[in-house]
Amino acid sequence: MLVPGLTRRSFLRAAGVGAAAFSAAACTGFATSGNGGMIFLSTQFRPADEAERFRSLLAETAPGVGYVTIEESPFSSQVRSQVDAGSTQIGLLGGLHGDVAPLADGYLQDLTGLLADLGDRRWPAEYLQLAKAGTDHTWYIPWATASYVLAAHADALAHLPSGADATSLSYDQFLDWAIAARRANGNRPVLGLPSGPKGLLHRFTQGFLLPSFTGGQITTFRSNEAVTAWQYFRELWANCVSSSTNYDFMQEPLESGEVRMAWDHVVRLVHAPERDPQNWRMLPAPRGAHGLGYMAVIAGLAVPKGSPDPELAQRAISALTRPETQIQLLRSNGFFPSVDTTIPDDLPPAIELEADAVRRQQEAKGAILSLPPVGLGQREGEVSKVFKDSFRSIVLEGANIRSTLDQQARVLQSLLDDLKVPCWAPDPAADVCEVG
Repeated sequence: MLVPGLTRRSFLRAAGVGAAAFSAAACTGFATSGNGGMIFLSTQFRPADEAERFRSLLAETAPGVGYVTIEESPFSSQVRSQVDAGSTQIGLLGGLHGDVAPLADGYLQDLTGLLADLGDRRWPAEYLQLAKAGTDHTWYIPWATASYVLAAHADALAHLPSGADATSLSYDQFLDWAIAARRANGNRPVLGLPSGPKGLLHRFTQGFLLPSFTGGQITTFRSNEAVTAWQYFRELWANCVSSSTNYDFMQEPLESGEVRMAWDHVVRLVHAPERDPQNWRMLPAPRGAHGLGYMAVIAGLAVPKGSPDPELAQRAISALTRPETQIQLLRSNGFFPSVDTTIPDDLPPAIELEADAVRRQQEAKGAILSLPPVGLGQREGEVSKVFKDSFRSIVLEGANIRSTLDQQARVLQSLLDDLKVPCWAPDPAADVCEVG
């Protein structure tokens, strides 16, 4: 149920614009839609400008569907409580793999038939495998994807190591590049990383650094190779702009010139090259001994059991996964198509630059796909805290790497023991996730 006493009709009436919408959002925890119609509950595009751009796209492609956003933590509980009560008011679901896949334990409709009907859209095989959530059935349809890439201004690109290919860097070359750029800038670093309070630096450790150095994330957390990865991180950090601890979105210091090279989520880099795109490059992440580890942010569309209008929900899924709609979403909100389609050459320059970098990461020889934590619900933040605390202790405070990893491994294992969830990519999906 939404909240006691709030019926579907009153919820939709409250989802109008102005004060009524604000009131409904305050009561339910939802940021509400002004569109009315069937409720499309999603963890994506929560900022007001992103939500409104997506609502405009939705009104064109799937009329009769009202877009409602919610944070990740209450997303699952809303769906489970409504289905358990036999009174599902939500018609369609949208979220990351880690939001949607855990609901396959009895709270989603089987979409295997719908996938067969849409099969000519040619999703990557690994995306379709993820959508099965470890079963023989398809529980969500891949919707959109995003990732994290490197951004570099021409000022920094001039200091690439001799013979290095910017589109195929090793981590050693990346470090050498940061050192050379610092020295050429009067010994002032030009590399920035998003380690502010709302920054996503922990995703760098989880999805890029550790998989590249160790081949895993959780099962290799305290391995000897992980120690080497953290030693490397210390060296890299010594060549970062000191104010990186204040950066949440790297596009701002990149645009101002305070930083000339950075790593971040594609949505948080897109504005940096707007004024002079000819002087910017977007690049794949570096590779390590095990390959090029990269984190894919994969969003899916699902239908909850008892959906009030499953036919409309499936029509909306069909509309939102058409190649032309996927390109519209790329233009409006910066999320890349999940289907096999040609990226047009008339995109905003920054998005075109990012599209090339994302493609190179996905297609790189030895690419290692990583996912954000799966199945942790409101406790996902506790896993992220393990990586954040490891960074603070090892990199910022200079603590012993081995003892820190051993200590944080105990915290991580205790959490996983409580939740009893399998590991997520790139670690093997064993029934019990053991920290190694």
